[in-house]
Amino acid sequence: MTPAPRQPTFQQAMEITAQWLALWENGELSDEVLADRVAELVASRDGARGFFVVSLAGDGPLMDRLPEPLVLQLRLAGEGVVDLSVRNLAMSTAMALHHQRAGDAAQQGASERVQIRCTELLRGLEPQAVKQRLETLLAATAGEGDDVAFLERWGYDADQRQAIAAAIEAVAEG
Repeated sequence: MTPAPRQPTFQQAMEITAQWLALWENGELSDEVLADRVAELVASRDGARGFFVVSLAGDGPLMDRLPEPLVLQLRLAGEGVVDLSVRNLAMSTAMALHHQRAGDAAQQGASERVQIRCTELLRGLEPQAVKQRLETLLAATAGEGDDVAFLERWGYDADQRQAIAAAIEAVAEG
């Protein structure tokens, strides 16, 4: 019996993702090979978190291009990827408003880029899973349901919650 593959830590997943994205950007990894590797990485929560931190917030073009093989693998990865994508949408939206208030245009732009990337990614994932997860988050912006604790933990105020609600609507409008 072969041992199960060891799941990467969050830090290891970030490092692995950065290496793979550099190879992909240099044409040394095909879309298909990258997608297969990412599928293995996002099978664990820490692996998925590390992948999304690097790919959503980084300067690389992967999440702006969203190669079809990658979208397919992320869709197949299921609810964990949907959940992280929705949470990243909420956090980037709230942080964009925070940075705008602070007059930090560079950080605001970076947060807005993550928000756009999350929106586009969510439009490519399994529609029913995305709809259900977004509805849960939307309810929380009105003070109801399972995600209230998530929004409270990050201390999002009424304006940030309103911005999150608008970002949820934007996913559906695409």
